[in-house]
Amino acid sequence: MFIVINTLIVQSDSREPILKNNLKTILFLIISFFIISLLLFKNLLFKSTYLLKSFGELSVNPEIAFTNNKPTFLEFYAEWCEVCKEMAPEVSALKDEYEKDINFVFLNVDNQKWGNYIKKFAVNGIPQVNLFDRKGNLTSTLIGKQDEIKIRESINKLEKEEKTYEEIINDEFSTIQENKNYEVSPRSHG
Repeated sequence: MFIVINTLIVQSDSREPILKNNLKTILFLIISFFIISLLLFKNLLFKSTYLLKSFGELSVNPEIAFTNNKPTFLEFYAEWCEVCKEMAPEVSALKDEYEKDINFVFLNVDNQKWGNYIKKFAVNGIPQVNLFDRKGNLTSTLIGKQDEIKIRESINKLEKEEKTYEEIINDEFSTIQENKNYEVSPRSHG
């Protein structure tokens, strides 16, 4: 009996390192799979954030857009705005399709230099898309999440130079957050 119990203890002691090694191997494989998946699918996971960042960099200057005799697509957005991120791939596709005929202007509401445009066009929710005809007249305002078909219809009205104004508001939008990065207080200067 003593030999059987002693043998069981020895066998259980000898299995522990094998189990620990197996757990380490399984854990390593899971972590490796996760890291490889992130690397392979990072473009899909972070594409909309990348698109939003590139919008501001590739944007036509608003002063040029309103004076070059082309219709203008003006979008107010923010990189933190989830609805803006959702719409980014559709807006990017529209930009690629129409950019020869239409100015695409993207203004980040967190950038203080666009404050006058934010006030001028009463931007309270984003994304907000304003469409202007060749003469700079506002023809459409689209606030909140819009499907590609609705935006395309509004762009087509621009090209046909229809003179009616439309405002389309969807309840899915982000409220502009007050940006306190630029505020000056007595303590901010030491």
